[in-house]
Amino acid sequence: MSPTEPAAPAPEAGDPPGLRRVMGRKLLLLFIVGDILGTGVYALTGEVAGEVGGAAWAPFLLAFAVATLTAFSYLELVTKYPQAAGAALYTHKAFGIHLLTFVIAFMVMSSGITSASTASNAFAGFLNDGFGLGLQDGGGGLLAIALGFMTLVALVNFRGVSESVRANVVLTLVELSGLLLVIFVGLWGMTQGRADFSRVVVFESADDKGVFVAVTAATTLAFFAMVGFEDSVNMAEECQDPVKDFPRMMITGLSLTGLIYVLVAVTAVALVPVGDLTDPERASALTQVVAAGVPDLPFDVLFPFIGMFAVANSALINMLMASRLLYGLANQGTLPRAFGRVHPRRRTPWVAIVVTTAISYGLIVYVVRASGSASGADAVSLLGGTTSLLLLCVFTVVNVALLVLRRRPVEHRHFRTWSPLAVLGALTCAFLAGPWARSAEQQEQYVIAAGLLVVGLTLSFLTWLYNRRVRHRRTEFGDVTTLDADRPSSAAPRKRR
Repeated sequence: MSPTEPAAPAPEAGDPPGLRRVMGRKLLLLFIVGDILGTGVYALTGEVAGEVGGAAWAPFLLAFAVATLTAFSYLELVTKYPQAAGAALYTHKAFGIHLLTFVIAFMVMSSGITSASTASNAFAGFLNDGFGLGLQDGGGGLLAIALGFMTLVALVNFRGVSESVRANVVLTLVELSGLLLVIFVGLWGMTQGRADFSRVVVFESADDKGVFVAVTAATTLAFFAMVGFEDSVNMAEECQDPVKDFPRMMITGLSLTGLIYVLVAVTAVALVPVGDLTDPERASALTQVVAAGVPDLPFDVLFPFIGMFAVANSALINMLMASRLLYGLANQGTLPRAFGRVHPRRRTPWVAIVVTTAISYGLIVYVVRASGSASGADAVSLLGGTTSLLLLCVFTVVNVALLVLRRRPVEHRHFRTWSPLAVLGALTCAFLAGPWARSAEQQEQYVIAAGLLVVGLTLSFLTWLYNRRVRHRRTEFGDVTTLDADRPSSAAPRKRR
């Protein structure tokens, strides 16, 4: 279960030039940590505590364990196939089924949209807290802020912002500083006698749910905070030595973020009663923690702005990924070619940006409006839970794909995980994706996920029908590695013969 020493063979002189391998171990570690940190723990800590009470740290710990199992599968696959496109590439290589590859790719794209929509909702809340606007949950003010923020993200996306490794270092340090602030403030508050550790071991559910239902429901929600590591496989072609560096850095990054999340959860419930953390009339959960830990210092004024920065980074990265993936699906000919149109001057996929932004608008309106009513208060966590649901389905397929691809060796040596870990990863992800792992309030996640998939499958069917009846050609994937290309290179999708 350890990587072998030799790296993948270097390209020969006649091979086309690839991406520059500029990422060493430190940059890769910061990229992975920055990809995982963000909206999940900033926006959903209170909701997780609402499911299990003071034992809010337990779901984060379980989510870390489940994510780590799947991470081992990703490590073998990314060192075996050090190319971009991630889950869609592995699915296509393992099964070669057009529909399955499309569904996996569309699920990944949809998870980016739901994640960014969650970030928009969180951004509006942090801005409300930071400027003391006093806007009511579910009101037009918060909705306008959330929609305006997503519009700003779309405009930045349209201008052609791409991922920069060095910029990611700065963004990661800002995100990390906010969470470390919570932990240090908590330690300070504990030394001043403001913490009540008896709450940390108290399990309680607001709806008198059983332990099993409450813990699994909270774990599926906390899992949203652990996703992001799978995006790092898209950097494989830019790593100096992906075979040696990826296993060490991914496990280190997961361990660091898992530890931070558990410490944040413990600090939150020790300093602030669970009832306050989940009270929609109060400030966001982590803002309350900072205020409770050091009431005489203005850290609570600064913290909402750190939170805004963190969730803004998450939203931009996710919408960049979603729009590029939609562009890639159109470029493959599996969605309408119009989605692949590129702006002639900005060289960005403007139609894909418009479509993904429009979908996010619908999700934001639904969730912000629903969060204003007592019956819909749990809607705040719906999008985060839907993101987890979509990715749990993707992770189940990735774990199975690993077992299938074991029968297809490659010429270079690579990381090899223990087969029972992949089996356990597939089983745990499939279990957490099932309705038995969700509370009654969380069942609506299936409605949102199904609605997104219906949209994708309908568009795919119409594309297939058009290709068959009008263009008289097959609809299938050509080069899956180009699905998430950062920079569209032509003003229209390439034609496939």
